[in-house]
Parts: sequence; structure tokens; C-alpha cells
Amino acid sequence: MRRVNASKALHGVRFAFGTLTVFPARITRWDRAAARAGMTLAPLAGLAVGGCAAAAGAGFWALGTGSLLAAVVSVAAPAVLTRGLHLDGLADVADGLGSAKPAEDALRIMKQSDIGPFGVVTLLFCLLAQVAALSQLYGQDGWTRGVTATVLASVTARAALTLASRRGVPAARPEGLGAVVAGTVPARRALAVSALVTGAAAVAGWPFGPWSALHFALAAAAGLAASQALLRRCVRRFGGVTGDVFGAVAEASGAVTLVVLTAG
Repeated sequence: MRRVNASKALHGVRFAFGTLTVFPARITRWDRAAARAGMTLAPLAGLAVGGCAAAAGAGFWALGTGSLLAAVVSVAAPAVLTRGLHLDGLADVADGLGSAKPAEDALRIMKQSDIGPFGVVTLLFCLLAQVAALSQLYGQDGWTRGVTATVLASVTARAALTLASRRGVPAARPEGLGAVVAGTVPARRALAVSALVTGAAAVAGWPFGPWSALHFALAAAAGLAASQALLRRCVRRFGGVTGDVFGAVAEASGAVTLVVLTAG
């Protein structure tokens, strides 16, 4: 039994890192069982991406570049480490939602390789919000708060993917990544992952003081709540989720987490 569970976990790690990052992870199983384990473990991929982004930002800060450039690097690194797939998904979903066309036509717009005006504007403001928030956070308590926030936003964004993969959320298309992962994670497990990430956020904020512990937990919860609001909108609009929707959900969750961390 332990060997079977270890095998499932290994396939899950490979699935999570192979689909959500550029890290070398050979996916040996492409089925719903592997997808269930992979999307459950998605926050681990977020931890790896966030850790690399935080290290890059801290490195630039140590070179004396200042908080703004450290923030830019911390936002750019996840885009590189995910091949820009989440940002591309955000732009495509913005174009689909903004088209005001029937679901079938909106899905066709989202599959096109070009980016429309809604996508461009949404990408611009999302990235600006992330950079502005991290620039402020890097300016507080030296570099440590900015680094911690970078990791937290990345982990929370991937926890949003776990929630988006829960049972009861349908796929909008019969093919693609969305169809493979949609509805694979049991609802209780998805909620448990969300609670674990929120609790970890409180632990991460504790070194800055009791209020910061609560603040970090609230930021993670707000990021997850925002992702659920966007998810519901997409399901109603498109009839389900797609790979683009997953990317949009992740980016929205991470951005809201960072913005809430700057409040107060």
C-alpha cells in the first residue's frame, strides 16, 4: 500500500511540475488519476517557482538595484518558469469574456494565437499591479517581506488551481488540459489544500508580528476567493473550464494576494 501511494505521489509530482513549470519532469502518466494527484500537489510547483522568483528578486536587491527592479525580476521570473502559459491564459480569457459572444464563439476566440485589446489591457494592469505591490513590499523590512510575499503569491496561485480542479467544475471542451484535470480533485481535498496554504501563510507572516500573520492569511484567503469568483464567471460564460481558464485563475489569485498584502 505504501509503495502504491508513493507511486501515485511521484506521478502527481511529475504531472504538476511537467504541466505547470519548465522544470525537467518527465510525465509518465497522462490520465485523470495522475491529474488528480498532480493538481492536489500543484502548490508544490508554486513553491518551487516562487522560491526561484524570490531568490532572483533578493539577488537584485542585494546588488543595490532597489525595490522596483527587484519587484520586476520577481514578477518576470514566474513568467519564464511557466513559459508564460498563465499570462497567455489570462489574456485569452479576457478576450473571451470581453467579446460578449456566445460560448462557442468565445471559446474559438480564446484558441486563436493572437491577443486582442481586452487581453492586452488585462495583462498590462495585472502585471503593473503585481510589480507595484511587490515594489512596496520590498521596501518594507528590508527585502524579507518582498521575498516572502513572492513565494506566498506563487503558492496561493497554484492552490487556486487545485480548487478549480475540484469535482463539480466541468470542462468546456472535450479535449485539452482542462478536460484532463477538470473535476478530478475531491472537493474536501481541495478545501483541505486551501486551508493548509492559508495556515502556511499565517506561519510565513508570523516573523513580522502577530498582525502580519493574520494579514498574510487574509491575503491568501482573498486570493483564493478572487480566483473562485473568476472561476464561477468563466463556468457560466463558457460552460466550463479550459487550460486558459486555469491560467487566468492562477494569475488573478496571485495578483490579488499581493495587492491585499500592501493594504494597511
